[in-house]
Amino acid sequence: MAEQENASKDLSEGAANLIQEASNKTAEAVSLYAKTSIEAYSTIDHFIDLFWQRLPYICIAIVVFTIFYLLSKVFKLFVRKALSERSYTKQNLVLVLNRVGSSAIIFFGFLIAMVIAIPGFTPGQLMSALGIGSVAIGFAFKDIFQNLLSGILILLGEPFKIGDDIIVSGMEGTVEDIQIRATFLRSPDGRRIVIPNATVYTSPVTVNTAYPRRRCQFVVGIGYEDDVQKAKDIIMSILDKDQTILSQPGFSVNVNALADFSVNLNVTWWVNTSETTMSGSISDVQQRVIKAFAEHGISIPYPVQEVKVYRGDPVVDSSAK
Repeated sequence: MAEQENASKDLSEGAANLIQEASNKTAEAVSLYAKTSIEAYSTIDHFIDLFWQRLPYICIAIVVFTIFYLLSKVFKLFVRKALSERSYTKQNLVLVLNRVGSSAIIFFGFLIAMVIAIPGFTPGQLMSALGIGSVAIGFAFKDIFQNLLSGILILLGEPFKIGDDIIVSGMEGTVEDIQIRATFLRSPDGRRIVIPNATVYTSPVTVNTAYPRRRCQFVVGIGYEDDVQKAKDIIMSILDKDQTILSQPGFSVNVNALADFSVNLNVTWWVNTSETTMSGSISDVQQRVIKAFAEHGISIPYPVQEVKVYRGDPVVDSSAK
């Protein structure tokens, strides 16, 4: 009986100890959670207080940045009006001043806004951060920087201007815009072509509209039995009567090649593209040549092939002998 009472007493004490330990752990967990919650709320309250304290400065920074942004727009308008009306001013120089100058104004306004909005911020800290990451930025944005520098050099050097018809890397089109990163072309079939400035700057560029005088030419063949001099005189007469063809440099008709089926004549003349187009002039002269050759009995031969079919040796009938 005494043993049962002692066992019951030990069991009661063990249960009490377990309950006490559980209560202590629960109290510690609740205390720790409450402490963490209080610290989190304190941190949030601190950030909210800092936000309300810096809110006037942030508003001032936004206003300052907006003012500099508007100043960049005014700068663009001023440069466009001050320089575009002067005949000696290059068009691309206006683009350089507009884009580089306005970007510099916006960047300067951004630095001032950051100094106002962020306590302890200085432009030197930004420059130091850029200096630390300059190597990584250089590798990551090498193509961007290359296109940027190439775009500035293209705008300053002005090898071509907006509206010119150019050929670069096998792509032809009319220049629509020259931006800092890329050059935009409109192809003859109405598509937009975007070429990185680095490609434009390092590749040979053919400017079709650099000069108003352009050379036109085509090759026409006559038969070997026809009078070559007569054909040349007919073509020269057609060129001489055309008012859109320039007299200087002079036009010419020369034997180009003795082909398999014809004597080829190379017809060359010059036109002023401000008065007519190359394609239109070539088409008009070719039509007149075809009509004049038909009237004077001069043929324009075309390749003729003779096909022979071998049907085997004829069979000899021995019974006929």
